[in-house]
Amino acid sequence: MGLLDRLLDLVKKRETPGLSAGAPGLKIVAEAFDPVVADSAVLAGSPAWVSTAPAVLRHHLLLPPDRLAEAAAILAQDGYELREQSPSADPARVLAVRVQVLDALHCAQERSRMAGLAQRLGGDALGWDALQPEAPA
Repeated sequence: MGLLDRLLDLVKKRETPGLSAGAPGLKIVAEAFDPVVADSAVLAGSPAWVSTAPAVLRHHLLLPPDRLAEAAAILAQDGYELREQSPSADPARVLAVRVQVLDALHCAQERSRMAGLAQRLGGDALGWDALQPEAPA
């Protein structure tokens, strides 16, 4: 990823202040836990996903409990928040969470990045899901 791509990503992130990871009324609109299925296919097959709207992207990770602080510091550099689901388990089940507008390319890049991070820290990346506000009835 070049410098221009990183700068554009930073600008994109700033364009999505209206949604927060803890917003009420969020529902899962896409999920990718099968490494054989392309992220583009996951997004294309999701009728609930709104491609132009921001979403909460959550990467599900298993990490050694003693590496959680290191993972949080690395993830924070790109705007992710590390949320612990079961920190006392070995390995700990955690979520790397951030708000962004989703597209297939960035989902695939981030999935690969999370897999690499998890592997370096002695863990595993299980997959990702995306949440968006429920559409008004």
